[in-house]
Amino acid sequence: MTDASFVNPLRDETDRRLPRVAGPCALVLFGVTGDLARKKLLPAIYDLANRGLLPPSFGLVGYGRRDWDDEQFADYVLQSVRERARTPFRAEVWRQLVEGIRFVTGAFDSDDGFANLATTLADLDAVQGTEGNHAFYLSIPPDGFDQVIEQLRRQGLVDKQKRNPWSRVVIEKPFGHDLASARALEEKVSSVFSSDSVFRIDHYLGKETVQNMMALRFANQLFEPVWNRNYVSHVQITMAEDIGIEGRAGYYDGIGAARDVIQNHLLQLLALVAMEEPASFEAGNLRAEKEKVLAAARAPRDLKSHTARGQYTGGWAAGEKVKGYLDEDGIDPATHTETYAAFRVDIDNRRWAGVPFYLRAAKRMPRRVTEIALMLRPAPHLPFNLNDTEQLGSNALVLRIQPDEGIALRFGAKVPATPMEIRDVTMDFNYGTSFAESSPEAYERLILDVLLGDPPLFPQHTEVELSWKILDPILDYWARKKNAPEGYAAGTWGPPSGNTMLERDGFTWRRP
Repeated sequence: MTDASFVNPLRDETDRRLPRVAGPCALVLFGVTGDLARKKLLPAIYDLANRGLLPPSFGLVGYGRRDWDDEQFADYVLQSVRERARTPFRAEVWRQLVEGIRFVTGAFDSDDGFANLATTLADLDAVQGTEGNHAFYLSIPPDGFDQVIEQLRRQGLVDKQKRNPWSRVVIEKPFGHDLASARALEEKVSSVFSSDSVFRIDHYLGKETVQNMMALRFANQLFEPVWNRNYVSHVQITMAEDIGIEGRAGYYDGIGAARDVIQNHLLQLLALVAMEEPASFEAGNLRAEKEKVLAAARAPRDLKSHTARGQYTGGWAAGEKVKGYLDEDGIDPATHTETYAAFRVDIDNRRWAGVPFYLRAAKRMPRRVTEIALMLRPAPHLPFNLNDTEQLGSNALVLRIQPDEGIALRFGAKVPATPMEIRDVTMDFNYGTSFAESSPEAYERLILDVLLGDPPLFPQHTEVELSWKILDPILDYWARKKNAPEGYAAGTWGPPSGNTMLERDGFTWRRP
């Protein structure tokens, strides 16, 4: 479909590397008034339009309880765009986008609401030219998935057998709360949608640095020879946040750090950093290698020694005095939900046998950072005066996922004007200073991939199940103990047990 009025303002040579443009389609957003939609999804949709990656025949439909008309919803979207969009605001792009914006009022169990949704989509197909291609984005709590998917089926908005026009569903994590619930969710979703029409969003997989991890390994002969048990002593994967629960007590309490981010984000990072080279980066080949790693990974045999969980107490974080988790609004004072989770994972294959992977995720840490650190074994012999080199640490290759995306290599170098004193130095690559253009937000890439039907960056159900098989024994162990998580002051690096866990193996957490 062509349109002479199609605005493509940023289609210059910088964007030639991103020639894929979505075809005619409508995106239905459930949970449109939530934080994720307001802060990430709506700005990402505008940025895609601003980069010329959405067609003029695009529709955006919000579904929620608000008693809004289309114009009020458009004003809400515009406010979000003006506050959060990554690219400059352009009136001509907005005028084009607003032509396809609609709002439908209804609850998840409302027959009338979903009947109105079906009518609205039919109108968009006729007026906006979306051609019956519909993506349904479930930015909602997991307990609403069943209702929404069942209503889509009942209203005839999904035909599992039909490929053209298409219907796709996007599911935000967490994908269940354990293995059994993940399987139940999969059974419900697969009864309505075909497997290639289900997109499980893990926004970490859309980050440029995560994708560059594969380029680092497989495009450079320098690193692959040492990417194994012969040279790597252990691997640390950290996701630290300096914020608390930010008013999300209803979501977070009862889920905790392990279910919230380790089951999805960190185990996906583990799979990508530990997998073998795929035959190609097509979805099937990439998934096959990730699944092999996750199938070989297991929880630690000694759960007491190699797991740790904590809960932040009052203290100082991000430059201000903050209250503890149990004092947050909406939190049950008797809850055992952890805000710090750390444990060891072992991978039983030839490449990684004997190399522990330590995963930790926490809130109210001293700073916000996500990184993967491959800690190399020390040199077998140092022909230097030990007094001069006693501060020399291990070589480390560190992949920074956020916020300062880049790669750092730590190694020993001679201090000038000394006989032979060796100190640790760092060679640093930073995305922000090495490339002229800024990286797109992860949600920009992932939303575009959904509309294109491009699946490599989305975990399939097998990966979800394998991740729960790793995590479930740890969660069950914590549940059996019935002990409250160990306290740690806000603004510190977690409870003492988190440090002890590594010290037992002769290691320490690196300070990000």
